[in-house]
Amino acid sequence: MSTTLRNLTLTLAASMLLSAQAMAEPKRPECIAPASPGGGFDLTCKLAQSGLVEAKLLDKPMRVTYMPGGVGAVAYNTVVAQRPADGDTIVAFSSGSLLNLAQGKFGRFDEKAVRWLAAVGASYGAIAVKADSPYKTLGDLVEALKKDPSKVVIGSGGTVGSQDWMQTALIAKAAGINPKDLRYVALEGGGEIATALLGGHIQVGSTDISDSMPHVEAGNMRLLAVFAEQRFDEPAMKDIPTAREQGYDIVWPVVRGFYVGPKVTDEQYNWWKTSFDKLLASDDFAKLRDQRELFPFAMTGAELDAYVQKEVARYRGMAKEFGLIQ
Repeated sequence: MSTTLRNLTLTLAASMLLSAQAMAEPKRPECIAPASPGGGFDLTCKLAQSGLVEAKLLDKPMRVTYMPGGVGAVAYNTVVAQRPADGDTIVAFSSGSLLNLAQGKFGRFDEKAVRWLAAVGASYGAIAVKADSPYKTLGDLVEALKKDPSKVVIGSGGTVGSQDWMQTALIAKAAGINPKDLRYVALEGGGEIATALLGGHIQVGSTDISDSMPHVEAGNMRLLAVFAEQRFDEPAMKDIPTAREQGYDIVWPVVRGFYVGPKVTDEQYNWWKTSFDKLLASDDFAKLRDQRELFPFAMTGAELDAYVQKEVARYRGMAKEFGLIQ
């Protein structure tokens, strides 16, 4: 092949690749937050919204829409059953979504029903109270629960078996309290937990640190414990004790990311994956992630899919241990 012909062939191949990429780019980019505004799903979508636009990976602004119900179940079923080939739309998920999938809470669809796209950060579970709460430590809360668990109203995202429920169930088990004796109010995500807690409708919120820090920094909320391996170095977080240092060896990371519908084309899926790969490698995105009190956790494509399958299997084992499933 002559040099001229070779160059022409390479130019044509590059042009076709660029054309395919242009066709795969979403025309009306959307991120679905499967809960009410203000919680972790909202935060996850807005992180992608800011990051993709600021990095000029999206030509058009991404809209964030809200689809509460079943702590992710409504959105999951809608995308799989009604919008399976919608390549313009990504949906936020968290470790709590995977825990619900492990228990069959998303109905007839399991963890293999969608295409797992990207994990963009992680938070950690936390136990929150109002700033003026009589509970100053995790030990104070445990003593109150031992005395009369019906007197302490705990708000959690989702019902029995949810991620937030599991956090307090693990504390109860470690303290010799039957988790089923705890008094729960099921709420739709971190935004509703904060509203109910600050409004005095619940006494304790089982939530995560990223949802809580804006309220902590505003002086309206305190965290009795965070479920991390060790205390954080960030100035706003360094005084928050871990559950582990208070005698409860519980660590609960909350991974945050996105999936797309099962029939999204490979070209569309790869456009999103490539965009997130570029985003996750950038210093500007790291700053955006830090501003939202999230910690590094970058995983895309096949690697994320393998992680999800492994985590769902692990959560299934935990659910059996607590008698939540057979």
